[in-house]
Amino acid sequence: MTTSAQGNEPAAPTGSAAPTANAMRRALKRARDGVALDTAEAAVLLQARGDDLKDLMASAARVRDAGLEAAGRPGIITYSRSVFIPLTRLCRDKCHYCTFATVPGKLRRAGHGMFMSPDEVLAIARRGAEMGCKEALITLGDRPEDRWPEAREWLEAEGYDDTIAYVRAMAIRILEETGLLPHLNPGAMTWTDFQRLKPVAPSMGMMLETTAERLWSEPGGPHYGSPDKEPAVRLRVLEDAGRSSVPFTSGLLIGIGETQVERAESLFALRRVSRSYHGIQEVIIQNFRAKPDTAMRGMPDAELDDLVATVAVARHILGPSACIQAPPNLVDAEYEQLIGAGIDDWGGVSPLTPDHVNPERPWPQVDELAERSAAAGFSLRERLAVYPEYIQRGEPWLDPRLLPHVTALADPGTGLAREDAIPAGLPWQEPEEAFSASGRTDLHHTIDTEGRTGDRRKDFDEVYGDWEALREAAAPGMVPSRIDGDIKSALARAADDPTKLTDPEALALFHADGPALDALCRIADDLRRAAVGDDVTYIVTRNINFTNVCYTGCRFCAFAQRRTDADAYTLSLDQVADRAQQAWDVGAVEVCMQGGIHPDLPGTAYFDIARAVKERVPGMHVHAFSPMEV
Repeated sequence: MTTSAQGNEPAAPTGSAAPTANAMRRALKRARDGVALDTAEAAVLLQARGDDLKDLMASAARVRDAGLEAAGRPGIITYSRSVFIPLTRLCRDKCHYCTFATVPGKLRRAGHGMFMSPDEVLAIARRGAEMGCKEALITLGDRPEDRWPEAREWLEAEGYDDTIAYVRAMAIRILEETGLLPHLNPGAMTWTDFQRLKPVAPSMGMMLETTAERLWSEPGGPHYGSPDKEPAVRLRVLEDAGRSSVPFTSGLLIGIGETQVERAESLFALRRVSRSYHGIQEVIIQNFRAKPDTAMRGMPDAELDDLVATVAVARHILGPSACIQAPPNLVDAEYEQLIGAGIDDWGGVSPLTPDHVNPERPWPQVDELAERSAAAGFSLRERLAVYPEYIQRGEPWLDPRLLPHVTALADPGTGLAREDAIPAGLPWQEPEEAFSASGRTDLHHTIDTEGRTGDRRKDFDEVYGDWEALREAAAPGMVPSRIDGDIKSALARAADDPTKLTDPEALALFHADGPALDALCRIADDLRRAAVGDDVTYIVTRNINFTNVCYTGCRFCAFAQRRTDADAYTLSLDQVADRAQQAWDVGAVEVCMQGGIHPDLPGTAYFDIARAVKERVPGMHVHAFSPMEV
């Protein structure tokens, strides 16, 4: 994107060359025939207009209808009855079209805090529950404490380490005090953020917006100066959401300067992540609407035909099982066209709160949506913040601590919202004493920093004998005279040539005790001296416990956890590399990878772990992976 000569307003988007009639005809036929499209064909179809657009919409609608039939809800379009909670409007990014983000001074002058207080959050949630809402949409800026000292000071004063900690705390209070289901939009999250938030929210979201890197990297682009809008960062977030089994909402913001080819590439990127990790529960196609007092105030709005064509192409690319949404408040009541293009969801609609991201565009009334959907041949049904498919799949997509909250509101047959359900607060966590009684500890911290110090059996001496007493029973250097015959014969063979030991003789030596054990040790020591001399070697290493999640269920193991346990963890690749770097910096030359057999990690994860270490510290030796992992 470039800037206009008149000032800092971005110029209109760079369009693609108009397709030829033959190219459009071929692409439409492939869409009608259900043939997989490529990027070039998708870019052609994004420019369909008039009769061509009607043709494209008709084939997209057929794909959508087949998906609804397979999902067991034919002829149904869904929405979520929600409240919008803008937890903070501070953000470290500087998107050129945004009116949601603001600065501390404006908040103070308006009489607001840097963050909404718990009382303000719960007042909205309680009122929403009274009005039949079931979702608490928590939206905020990305990591404001990294840019604004005032945000950091507020968090410290309230006792929170960072914004994510406050989001987690508010989600728990909403669950326990109102029964609404939190849907979290805290921006670009790390792997650790997902592990912290997954137990307190059944779904999360972040718009991909676009994969066009130039719109982020070049001056004048809509995302220039916004670290969290780098496409590679946002794609990594989508992948981590899938790896963490988090039902995730994403989508595109169209009309911000991307070309048709770039828009098509963004849709294919969403498909790739969805097929790889199966975690994208819905895709939003959102049209740009210019706002006053922004750098892009002079940019033309994305046209309706552009939005409709993008919805239809998204349906063809993402397939029948995808859930595709278009916000109804960002169009001028052209609901039937969006239904005709292949959407199956209207997103969150609130009877209480405005769309704080687009405050100038009020939500339609639910009755109006129902009437307009019926006019297009569809029934409107309420869903929850987490889509039915993920409710029905259960663990690992739905954390057990959230199960009571979700099942209290969900129809057990369809997974949609129960029409008669009234949200009510429920305890979020099992009682602390029950958790403590389970014997689980914060292994992520204690093993990595203190090591395991208490994992010996308390009855070791009783079962195996008093080791020190046995050692003292024989005088040093004494040649044993009273030793069991089988053991004595095996000792003689070992002293003569240990390579000639038979299996029964080796088994007998396992039972060597007292003087016999001393004799066995002397033979072994002489063998060591003859083979390698008196030099004893060691290596400076660090154990990296990359995950404590394991499905094998070994009964003697105090390390392994279930993936839904509160103390379960899986390190990100950056965290693994950081630990390797720390070890190298203090003189280690090896890292030893230890971890459970995580049922959700793909086979490629082990290659990724080794690669992450070698890329960060090329000279580090990686000692890793057991036969099970291989």
